Amino acid sequence: MSSMTLPGPVAAPRPRRGLLRLGADRAWKLTAAEAAVAFGSCLLLPLLVRHLDVDPMSRLGAVSGLAAIQLRFALLGLVLVAALVAARRLGDGRWFPLATRLSCAALAGLASGFVAAGAVVSLLGTPWPMFGLNGDSGRIVAWATTIMHGHANPEPIYPPLPLYSLALFAKVFHGGNAGYAFKDLEILGAAITGPLAYLCWRMLYSPIWATVVGIVPMMALIDSYKPYSATVLILLLPVLAAFLRAFRRSAEQEWRPLLLTAGGLGLLLALLLLTYSGWFVWSAAGTFAAVLLLFPWRSRVPRARLRSLAFLGATAAVFLAAAGWYVVDLLQASGTADRDYGFDAYTDPAFFSMWRTDMPGQVGQWPPPGEIGGVSVFTALLFVALAVALWLGLRRSVVLATVAVFGSAWLMRMYFASQMYGTGEVQLWIRTDNQLLYCGLVFVTLAVWLAVRRAGSRLPARGPAVIGVFCALIMLVGSMGSSQSDRYMPQKTNTYQILPWVSQTVRMTNGKCPRYAPQGKCSKNGDQSWLKMIYYRPTN
Repeated sequence: MSSMTLPGPVAAPRPRRGLLRLGADRAWKLTAAEAAVAFGSCLLLPLLVRHLDVDPMSRLGAVSGLAAIQLRFALLGLVLVAALVAARRLGDGRWFPLATRLSCAALAGLASGFVAAGAVVSLLGTPWPMFGLNGDSGRIVAWATTIMHGHANPEPIYPPLPLYSLALFAKVFHGGNAGYAFKDLEILGAAITGPLAYLCWRMLYSPIWATVVGIVPMMALIDSYKPYSATVLILLLPVLAAFLRAFRRSAEQEWRPLLLTAGGLGLLLALLLLTYSGWFVWSAAGTFAAVLLLFPWRSRVPRARLRSLAFLGATAAVFLAAAGWYVVDLLQASGTADRDYGFDAYTDPAFFSMWRTDMPGQVGQWPPPGEIGGVSVFTALLFVALAVALWLGLRRSVVLATVAVFGSAWLMRMYFASQMYGTGEVQLWIRTDNQLLYCGLVFVTLAVWLAVRRAGSRLPARGPAVIGVFCALIMLVGSMGSSQSDRYMPQKTNTYQILPWVSQTVRMTNGKCPRYAPQGKCSKNGDQSWLKMIYYRPTN
């Protein structure tokens, strides 16, 4: 298993593969090359479809747009496969490891770039973000505009980093128009999700496994409407896994690398919290329990407990120094009641494999009937994967982190749902759907990885196995990217497809209508028919 951990020797060194074996200088150069390729490739598809001649408001135009993205994605994927095949055959295969690194990084960028390109197509002809200035988009734009004018954040409990980033971006690139700027940041935010996820999982895995374990589950959650929420969830799990792994090794580390690692992880966790805090609430209890479990209570190593405490203290100190003020704001608002009843608040709380939002679309029997005691085969597969992961990897930090995050969200979900009738408050428990689904998909990929290791048939550094898995990933990721992009192709329906539809009907600042506005008509706020589509709480 490759590692991309923060550098530093340990007292009892063990043979390692990947970056540490290469030496610090070369390791960081290769890591920088992977990052550059990933971030560069994530912009390719959005740039390539900027000038497509399709009308996204027409279903035929939307389908043509999706096919155009898929065609470009497939051609770029073929280029990567050709590079892998050539690297394996030339120079006795000595360039194959490097080609694998860069190809996996490129695929991670192309994966999220596909979804970003879908947002580009859905918003062709309009400068407005998803939903124009309505709903959450309108509130975020208004808050960012207030900040841009020199005032404090008008909503202290809302994650500050997206608001201040939007205010700065609007001031620098859009002459202070936060609405137009938000469209760019939605597309850019979706695009960089893949590279960020890949690099976080590279702290734990080799390139091909970082793509399997990290990018495949990511594609089930990636979003182009307020993308930072999903991005933080996608990144939080590998960062917590890296934190637990570093914590359990801290007893053997020298002081300098111990403190550097702790400080780096504390800063990373603070940045994630400042970007979106919700997932921390659902994950905190499980993470605390995992730390207690891993603490060296009975260790005979001299000063082991002292070093472990120092690691926790350094992590907490940096975390609080960077984000402590926001933690205080969150704690002060902890008594705020949430009575936002959405569609999922009236479904079986044990069903989490699909979140329908407050615009569920056409719904028949829900949850859909399952084949095994009312539970679907898909959900049963997730629990089988949980069993396999615990069976084969109980002592691994990544398995423990995933179980902790899953278990914490599950228990808090059931607690708040059980209190809902008596208190009349939802407290956002329905939002744990995404966290549970993401952890479940990670269980599946972890089970595959652990089974391959247990069987003694690891994917070789050179050979057809890497190429075969890579080709399968191209097809799977391309199909998932198309589905996620189609979620936001404009349609006047009771789904999130209404968001870009509204964007296409909002009058631009020059007084003109967007290019593809239906019948050339638009208004200040856009089509308001969505107000009749929001799912309201039943009277009973």
